Amino acid sequence: MAQITMLEAIRDALFEEMERDPTVVTIGEDIGVYGGAFKATEGLLAKFGNERVIETPISETAIVGAACGMSYLGLRPVAEMQFIDFIACCFNQVTNFAAKSHYRWGAPVPIVLRGPSGGGVHGGPFHSANPEMYFVHTPGLKVIYPSTAYDAKGLLKSAIRDNNPVLFFEHKFLYRRIKEEIPTGDYTVPIGKAVVRREGSDLTIISYAAMAHIALEAATALEKEGIEAEVIDLRTLLPLDRETILASVKKTNRLLIVHEDTRTGGIAGEIAAIVCESAFEDLDAPIARVTGLDTPVPYSPPLEERFLPNAEKVAAAARELAKY
Repeated sequence: MAQITMLEAIRDALFEEMERDPTVVTIGEDIGVYGGAFKATEGLLAKFGNERVIETPISETAIVGAACGMSYLGLRPVAEMQFIDFIACCFNQVTNFAAKSHYRWGAPVPIVLRGPSGGGVHGGPFHSANPEMYFVHTPGLKVIYPSTAYDAKGLLKSAIRDNNPVLFFEHKFLYRRIKEEIPTGDYTVPIGKAVVRREGSDLTIISYAAMAHIALEAATALEKEGIEAEVIDLRTLLPLDRETILASVKKTNRLLIVHEDTRTGGIAGEIAAIVCESAFEDLDAPIARVTGLDTPVPYSPPLEERFLPNAEKVAAAARELAKY
């Protein structure tokens, strides 16, 4: 077992999958000599050469279009968005080509689109986005957003081996801030399966990515007050693990959903609908949510702090829910 950061876990997954399967290639801006904006691809060029580590012009549309073409020819491209915000530039390629190719004419598109996302690092409105819900709404895609180094490595391996187009969001706040012991051997984490990070009986808190850590921090504070919160880390947003969500709500009878994404149209609304449709009679209180605000992500540190959920906000909402 080796203790590594999430960033190192992602890099290891790329190395291991490229060694395991010669059809796996990487493509993106500055991923070769420079090693990627956050050094996620550092060392790949020296190991695998420029036929498998392909540097591109600054054109996200070209990157994803080329990745789709490669996949039709039997390759398994992993494309890096330098910041996930700029995936908006290739929205057409992702939603109208990659997502629909198999449905329209039976051609699988085994590509992974990965990149740094999320706030908390004062990156401002063009480098702090959480655009996952644009793609959760798109049939034909899979959407992954891990919170730990172990899951990041195992889910990235699963994504690369999957025959569907997968969007792999990597929260940049977590890149170097968390470390975890990782098995030295090959392993994968299943796509579409949530995990219960903390058992509890009084309410359920559902989250993912950086907010999963905020939820756990709030649950620790609540325990001192006699409130036992169960914390679920979704890990995959599409497909969503309905079974784990519903089983927890049936157990605790209260639900709080936390996400960094903006409030309107966030995953909280979809989860709330699922619970209302399938577990309404198990609820003892209205479903609550703590989310980002409906604004662009501010650059100013005090304003960004106001924008983002934190443990205090989550704990306050949980207290109200517990006493309802």
